Amino acid sequence: MKKILLLITLMYSVQTMAQQKLPYVMYDAKGKKVKYEKMLRVLAEQDIVLFGEYHNNAIAHWLQLEITKDLQARRALTLGAEMFEQDNQDPLDQYLAGKIKQKQLDSLARLWKNYPTDYAPLVNFAKEKQIGFAATNVPRRYASLVAKGGFTVLDTIPDREKNWIAPLPIAYDKDLPGYKKMVEMMGGHGGDNLPKAQAIKDATMAYFILKYRKPGTLFIHYNGSYHSDFYDGINWYLRKQEPGLKIATITTVSQADISKLLAEHLGRADYIICVDEDMTNTY
Repeated sequence: MKKILLLITLMYSVQTMAQQKLPYVMYDAKGKKVKYEKMLRVLAEQDIVLFGEYHNNAIAHWLQLEITKDLQARRALTLGAEMFEQDNQDPLDQYLAGKIKQKQLDSLARLWKNYPTDYAPLVNFAKEKQIGFAATNVPRRYASLVAKGGFTVLDTIPDREKNWIAPLPIAYDKDLPGYKKMVEMMGGHGGDNLPKAQAIKDATMAYFILKYRKPGTLFIHYNGSYHSDFYDGINWYLRKQEPGLKIATITTVSQADISKLLAEHLGRADYIICVDEDMTNTY
């Protein structure tokens, strides 16, 4: 009788799970489903977490905030983001310190169009908890210059403005998978300088992550997934400068069926947020 009841219970549980409509599933690099709490324990032991997002993905942004809140309950944090360029660090610091209002930040910093919905919650959490927040990205005008003329154009910018980019000369490996794939995706358009523009962003973000990281704290960095997928990009520059760092990566992918991770996403990051492709985007 007990065996029959157990079988009925198991059948009911399987049927119930099949009927659930979940917006995302969390996987590890090998495609095994991961429990949130287990992932959180691992993240809390790192020096740096690179959180790769789809910029318009609501689930990724929600998880960024939730994971940050839960890690803050366990560790002292420093935050940083691709979405803030280094020459906007001063107004960001002023806002966090309560010296200027949101309206002034809007006018002084080049905020992304989805800032109010997707990044303001993170910045306001940092403000509330008095957590440092680094503007890690290169000013976009310099990435544009590199895309047109290569790294040598950076030698011509004023010395003061060189403080907003990674120290020159920029280390660069054109054979890194992410940069090679970029060239392939563009079909040769953009030439050899296109991946260099990506590299100046990656190098600069890595540089300012290390500059603003405080001993004993966990640094969480929010960036587009392409900047850290397959342990490439920012990760490569971080490890080149400090090989002993404990770094965990998170990425975001989208699938029609989220019950099993597609082979193309295996190994993309330590933790993979697999979102239903029907999920509403923020823009």
